[in-house]
Amino acid sequence: MKFLQILRPACVTWRPNRSVSCLLGLITYLGCVASFNISPMTSGLRSAFSATRSSSILGGTQRAVTFDRLLVNIGEDFNPETGIFRCRLPGAYYFSFTVGKFPKKMLSVMLVKNGMEVQAMAYDGYQNQGRKVQSQSVMISLKPMDTIYLLLQENPHYAIYSNVGPYITFSGYLVYPDSTSSVGYLNNHLSPPGLHLPGCPPPLDAYHDWRRRTTSEEPRSAFSVARTTSALGESRLRREREALTFDVEYVNIGGHFNKTSGRFTCHFPGAYYFAFTVGKHPRRAVSVKLMTGRGEVRAMVFDEDMSRRREMQSQSLLLPLKRGDSVWLYSQQDDGYAVYSNQGRYTTFSGFLVYPDGESMNLDRTFP
Repeated sequence: MKFLQILRPACVTWRPNRSVSCLLGLITYLGCVASFNISPMTSGLRSAFSATRSSSILGGTQRAVTFDRLLVNIGEDFNPETGIFRCRLPGAYYFSFTVGKFPKKMLSVMLVKNGMEVQAMAYDGYQNQGRKVQSQSVMISLKPMDTIYLLLQENPHYAIYSNVGPYITFSGYLVYPDSTSSVGYLNNHLSPPGLHLPGCPPPLDAYHDWRRRTTSEEPRSAFSVARTTSALGESRLRREREALTFDVEYVNIGGHFNKTSGRFTCHFPGAYYFAFTVGKHPRRAVSVKLMTGRGEVRAMVFDEDMSRRREMQSQSLLLPLKRGDSVWLYSQQDDGYAVYSNQGRYTTFSGFLVYPDGESMNLDRTFP
């Protein structure tokens, strides 16, 4: 009824023939909303989903990864039947996915934006009998109507594996809404643009008119970067711990990450979430550490296999940071180690402020 009250003043001021058009438009709109089984007034500036798949997909049978179980779908912006997330609220979104490797098949799954832009990928080129999983994550800035989905390599030599376990998961959520955007609120559940009726303006959700909102006063800090080239260890004599650098920047809210130096510098004290994925180079081992301060190791990935295959390793954690603290990735510099990446963006690094004002909390304690 609240929705009817919003539209009624506009309709009664129009001429009778346009009132009929508006009434028809309202009926069409309500019918569309009812078909999605949601109320016209969706909840605030929130968008999040998490879905799983309990069966395998062979390359060549379908490209977009679809899902048969939906765990969370706040805002109803994710369609499990198509596997597509469509942005309704502009802002910075964090996406993560894990996919299973099918026995005797290779694995190649890409996170794709707007059907053509590869953002990151999970890969394993080892065609052995065993099953395993690979993970990837990245933060992306989205505008209304942008789409995100997982794309499986079409070649029959590739496949993804899952069962009732399940091995395959896909999640995403809005970390920071773009409150400075001048774009009006987009409702993913309205009728398609082709059904717009002349003389009847599209209904607006009064709770989500971005032009009426003021910029949030809460501190914001987030970054997400990637490499498109490999980093090879060169010498056992190199002692300085140089940070791994990056050439692709998805998000850098606050400008607190320097992709040239590879270092994030904390400007707002608090609890931060960090995640990174690195590719293993053929014939090389991989050893990458998440570092803080003067070289304290906080987390790491490691694979000493020297085989020809390419695969990936992932790691994530929360860290309490003070103003001026720095965080970076260090790849072992010895000539037997390397980090692999190419235009598919195997190697990614992301971080964002979860809870500000960490200085007032008793954090980072070590127990015997």
